[in-house]
Amino acid sequence: MKLRLGTRGSALAWTQSSTVARALEQHGVEVEMVRIKTEGDRDQARPFAEVGAPGLFVRALESALIDGRVDLAVHSYKDLPSDSPDELVVSATPPRADARDRVLIAPSAFGADAGPIPLRRGARVGTASARRIALLGELRPDVTAEFLRGNVDTRLQRLADGDFDAILLAAAGLDRLAAGGGARPSPELHARELDPSLFVPAPSQGAVCVQVRRDDADAIVATKKLDDAETSRAVAVERRLLALVEAGCQAPFGAYARATGTGKLELFAALERDGRLRRAHVAGGDAEVETLARAAYDRLLAAGEAGG
Repeated sequence: MKLRLGTRGSALAWTQSSTVARALEQHGVEVEMVRIKTEGDRDQARPFAEVGAPGLFVRALESALIDGRVDLAVHSYKDLPSDSPDELVVSATPPRADARDRVLIAPSAFGADAGPIPLRRGARVGTASARRIALLGELRPDVTAEFLRGNVDTRLQRLADGDFDAILLAAAGLDRLAAGGGARPSPELHARELDPSLFVPAPSQGAVCVQVRRDDADAIVATKKLDDAETSRAVAVERRLLALVEAGCQAPFGAYARATGTGKLELFAALERDGRLRRAHVAGGDAEVETLARAAYDRLLAAGEAGG
């Protein structure tokens, strides 16, 4: 059996798609990688929301799937909107990598005693994420968030050039690139993973997903073997909350679910509305997606009323 795998051409996308391709090949599937250029790759000058998010890095891949140019697509799950085309379905969510955000800090800006985000006062932090800007504004109002887009190499270079004192990136992306022989931060930088219960990641951050046509039974059967039940469970809760909040991938919103040692699933959420960051934390003893997501959503709404 041969499947054509559609992927973005960035180093990170190619690396994580190659990982999926190798896993499929271990199950006897021949894979042809097909590079697809997306709108988000073409426009690196403007913030994501101005280019047309949500779905900024996804639409071209979904079109290639629907048109039959490829048989499956691999996405960073956090890039996938909550309302994908009816013709398509997510058939597998492989094991999740590190879901946390990582801050890379120049030596001159490191503040060892500055709490969970060890930056000196007045530091300039590069990011294009509305969520990260909102969380920084609450946790470190003394630092300044400044616009930064581009691939990981570009961002690391701008940090090295002194354009910023620190940058925020997804830990999973950095780790996947390094494992694939790609960009590595300078060893002189201070790297810190941020507590996901406090600096709440984007929904499904650290996870990738495999998307296929709903009517392609062969592709569904072949790719379903890559699915990880624990990852699927956690990501499903996060994404259901995303749908309830109706937040696009560039809205100031984070959701993170994890299994506890007692078999429960706990969900952390953060949402900025009307200039105020609201938070919620709920836990459940079963795997029901709707119950946990709805409970977190109700607490976010209640937090807004309490602050109003």
